[in-house]
Amino acid sequence: MQGTIVENLSGRKLSVLVALLLLAQVVCFLIGGLIAPTPSSAYNVLGTNCVDRGNNTPKWFYNRGKKGMCTNYDLTSYMDEESKLEMANRIVFVFQIPLPRENVSLDYSRWQQNLIGVLQFDVAYHSENEMDPRTIITIDAKLGYRNKGDPDDEWKPYASAVEERSLDCVIDNKKIGYYYNCSIVPLFELGSLHHDFYLLNIRLPVDHFKHINEKLGQLENMWLITINQNGGFTKVWVSLKTIFFPFIVGIMIWFWKRVHQLARPPALLEYMLIFLGGALTLLNAPLEYLTLYFDMPFMLLLGDIKQGVFYSALLSFWLVFAGEHMMVQEDNRHNHLRVYWKHLSAVGVGCLSLFIFDMCERGIQLRNPFYSIWVTDIGTNLALTFIILAGISAGVYFLFLSYMIWKVFQNISAKRSVLPGMSSVRRLHYEGVIYRFKFLMLATLLCAAMTVVGFILGQVAEGRWKWDESLEIEYTSAFFTGVYGMWNIYIFALLCLYAPSHKKWPVESESHSNSVSEEIEFSRLPTEPSEISSLASFARKAALD
Repeated sequence: MQGTIVENLSGRKLSVLVALLLLAQVVCFLIGGLIAPTPSSAYNVLGTNCVDRGNNTPKWFYNRGKKGMCTNYDLTSYMDEESKLEMANRIVFVFQIPLPRENVSLDYSRWQQNLIGVLQFDVAYHSENEMDPRTIITIDAKLGYRNKGDPDDEWKPYASAVEERSLDCVIDNKKIGYYYNCSIVPLFELGSLHHDFYLLNIRLPVDHFKHINEKLGQLENMWLITINQNGGFTKVWVSLKTIFFPFIVGIMIWFWKRVHQLARPPALLEYMLIFLGGALTLLNAPLEYLTLYFDMPFMLLLGDIKQGVFYSALLSFWLVFAGEHMMVQEDNRHNHLRVYWKHLSAVGVGCLSLFIFDMCERGIQLRNPFYSIWVTDIGTNLALTFIILAGISAGVYFLFLSYMIWKVFQNISAKRSVLPGMSSVRRLHYEGVIYRFKFLMLATLLCAAMTVVGFILGQVAEGRWKWDESLEIEYTSAFFTGVYGMWNIYIFALLCLYAPSHKKWPVESESHSNSVSEEIEFSRLPTEPSEISSLASFARKAALD
């Protein structure tokens, strides 16, 4: 009878296939470690303190280019309260990015994909203007842009907003000349870098009647920390997508054609493999090429959605994959998707929760890039809760999957007791099948472990600029490209090995049919992938006969 390729493929061909896949995996790690730069870079930009002579005029203030230089006002000078209040409302903090390097004007590349901006305040201690541990500050910010070839003063508005932020500051020695240790303040996040130059103008208006910024201490400097994806890493990342995309599409078409050549409907595991391949194809689609020609600020959100769809498909597939290898039912078990409804519902609820959380921030940032869910205590606690719960859920899922795979090993090992009664040819054949399934299960467990680690590191690395500036996480390019390559190689291998085989095992001659009837009954190969490793059903048939 007909089986799958993993069952009928010769040992030599299988060894060659595994060797090629392992070589591809090593190449993915080496590409990230030797060729790709770090995924992102951070730069500190010191703000220029310009004076608005017209007091809140709508013009743009910039510090580089023709007619762009403004007087750098010394914020450390002291004056009477009335003059200080008037001057505070005229100060404009200017950040023109990117900064030049070695007297060479630089511009942003569309390969850099996105831009995040956070603020750092240098607040000096002064006995007449002490700060509270928690200060609510009001920031009037506007962001502009221009492109190559535009005049130096032709800045176009991109976004503007008046936002409140919490500034936590502590100081050990309350002496003149010492600075507060203040937390960083998230300011904006851009989902695309479609323009060459950006300009940020920030005001900290003071109004004692409305209690706006009246508790802010002696501010001396304001720094803007910009974080953007490296263009070189994006090129490597998109190149991998471009290579993997046609391979996965091709193997899916080949797999589905083989399934439809059978005289039965597709099994549950075959449907799940196609669903998983489709989710990976969506993830592989190199839509980043479109950002080189069109402004697509929704790319960060779209990337998160694609990642979420893939995670839900992968986690669901593993549950069904391990579950089908554990089941010993014989009647249409490949159509019983409802058997897994509890497990699949848990995966669906978790992915839906992460999607809602993502929409609460990046969805709103499509309209207002200065919005952040981290700016309030409730939002910060909610965000941290989501991240912590997501990490815990990922760990619990991995433990549960490990338990299911351990049960699979127990089921398979228990069936080895019937192998000694078979002929040497059949015994060697089934021993090889058992070893192959064990290898696939161990590969699944390794892939799950790497996926969980990558998911947790990605969540923590994404939020490190928003809750603790001192947290250092080395999320290397080698790990990033290695895990991504592992997903493609693993799913490619599954689609290839679980495709129906055209080979058929020959049945023994009639003269030997009576003496080896139990052996033939046991060795009858199933037609569904879910039955292949369910050796318990065949063992039970042999015992009954």
